[in-house]
Amino acid sequence: MRVPAKVNLALNVGATDNEGYHALGTLFQAVSLFDDLVARPAEAGVFRVSFRGEGASGLPTDDTNLVVRAARLLAGTCGTGNLGAEIRVHKRIPVAGGMAGGSADAAATLVACNQLWGTSLDTGQLHAVAARLGADVPFLLHGGTAVGTGRGEKLRPVPVRGSFQWVLALSHHGLSTPAVFREFDRISPPQPTGIDSGLLAALADGDARRVGALLRNDLQRAAFNLQPELADVLAMGREAGATGALVSGSGPTIAFLAGTKAVADAISDRLVLSSRVRAVRRAHGPVPGARIVN
Repeated sequence: MRVPAKVNLALNVGATDNEGYHALGTLFQAVSLFDDLVARPAEAGVFRVSFRGEGASGLPTDDTNLVVRAARLLAGTCGTGNLGAEIRVHKRIPVAGGMAGGSADAAATLVACNQLWGTSLDTGQLHAVAARLGADVPFLLHGGTAVGTGRGEKLRPVPVRGSFQWVLALSHHGLSTPAVFREFDRISPPQPTGIDSGLLAALADGDARRVGALLRNDLQRAAFNLQPELADVLAMGREAGATGALVSGSGPTIAFLAGTKAVADAISDRLVLSSRVRAVRRAHGPVPGARIVN
């Protein structure tokens, strides 16, 4: 299985509901930074996960992990107690980086275990299971580019012309999503959650310059408050010619949109020299969601 990361081209944060969840209006794009996952049979009722690669040593492998939760939930949904799985994940998506690495792995687990067990759930049924796991999991099943509403799980595909080039600046330290939302609540009132129609039109036209000018993340200021050096990183990429830049999701990864390969090269060359950046990754989007590869 291969599953992509995501970038939020827009992340608009509204009021909280009775359960404390914020209403969201988000515009997802799946990008070509991938985790790979393999699922093998295990004894009935046994669900194990192991990780290697990016951030693997810091990840839990017990029932709190979203991969284990996804496998257990799918088995329970299928109503049988004789299922088990051993799941191995090779991570390239940064951990706690605002690119939905955990949600991506959960989406891949659903697709992989559905095939492994021969449970034959269709995409709509898998989407319903994914929505119970978290706001980003359904999108990573589908990939592409889509507007997400509600808590992010209600999706509407968006037409995109061509491909967009991204340069991703990874931080030395992760950010806790709940902490970023708490800081947002402290410093900001709820915001309108509608997605800018101009941004959708720019995507349909394949106009990177217009897209870049309309990128928006209501959590960006909160992320900057918690990691002030991120503002300097964003400024570096802009100075190097980025068409647009923003914190991805709850951060701390910063995504730079480049209008050309030459500009992407210039942004990468500038960022790799900075001690504030742990690593630089190149990606393009949109790409498909979780899928089986040979």
